[in-house]
Amino acid sequence: MTTLTSPHDLIAAIPFLIGYHPVDSIVVVSIKDNCIGMAMRVDYPTDLPASAYDLLASHLQRDDSTGALLVAYIPTARSDGEVVLSDLAAAMERIGVNVDESLLIQDGRFRSTLCSDLQCCPTDGREVPAIDSSRIAIENVVAGRAMPFANIEALTESISPLVISEDEKWISRVTKFAVSDKAKNLTQLQRDGATAVIDLAGEFALGRGGEDLELVARVTGRLSDIQVRDFALGSHTDEDIDTYFLMWRQIMRMAPVGYVAPIASLFAALAYESGDGALAHRALDRALADSNGYSLALLLRRVFTAGWPPQSFAAMRRELHPKVCTGIFGLDLPPGHEF
Repeated sequence: MTTLTSPHDLIAAIPFLIGYHPVDSIVVVSIKDNCIGMAMRVDYPTDLPASAYDLLASHLQRDDSTGALLVAYIPTARSDGEVVLSDLAAAMERIGVNVDESLLIQDGRFRSTLCSDLQCCPTDGREVPAIDSSRIAIENVVAGRAMPFANIEALTESISPLVISEDEKWISRVTKFAVSDKAKNLTQLQRDGATAVIDLAGEFALGRGGEDLELVARVTGRLSDIQVRDFALGSHTDEDIDTYFLMWRQIMRMAPVGYVAPIASLFAALAYESGDGALAHRALDRALADSNGYSLALLLRRVFTAGWPPQSFAAMRRELHPKVCTGIFGLDLPPGHEF
């Protein structure tokens, strides 16, 4: 994320940081080594005890943050924005994190609670600037990032099922690749699944997406095996994470009922690692709706909710991958190895 030099920059940056335009929310942005770190969004609070603000602050403490940017998107009927931000700032001070900016946004206007200059920050605030004309938006688009979704509903729609997911012929095609843990040739099926994941990523890298429906069905079905899923979890690198992000999103939307959970969990992991926590949680919603109690989805939910830094999660994933490769192929293979 680019350097933020003004309240305008912060307001424009937040939708890019969390993936959509928030309403009725509190957003906390971590500052670490003078750089933008993680961004967290929670619903605008109602009668929260001080301990709840301390819990939110603890995520920044775990991330070794040195500063914080606080923004309150206040519901129209509420008038307690300054109190809420004051309580949150006090929680930051208790852990030694400096509040570098604190903004109130309500009814299309914003004001900094840290600014006492009425010419700069009038009591009725200033008009919220349009995001599409901001420097932040231009820099993000030039860098290849999509514009934020209009709201959480639009974000959720972006990972909703496609029509093909309910097609009977497609369901049969996927099902023939499903893996039973009692299969006599289990290791062979797991190797086939891992190879299919790498092959499909290659198709996406070449811009052919999911054109090869037989390969898509093969990956979707084979991911019913936990070893194949865990192999897929560690297959991407920093260089090809965008390719895998697009791949898992499309395959998740194509997956029939009963095959969504592993793919949605994989997509959630990549979304979180990319800094898109809101999308990660919505993907986990899809995983758990498909398979209530799905173990990886529940584990990821705990990790995400605890505020683990994305880089720590990525390190854990990279550490696991060679062990999975050894289990499937009997070899110590690096992520992205082509068989």
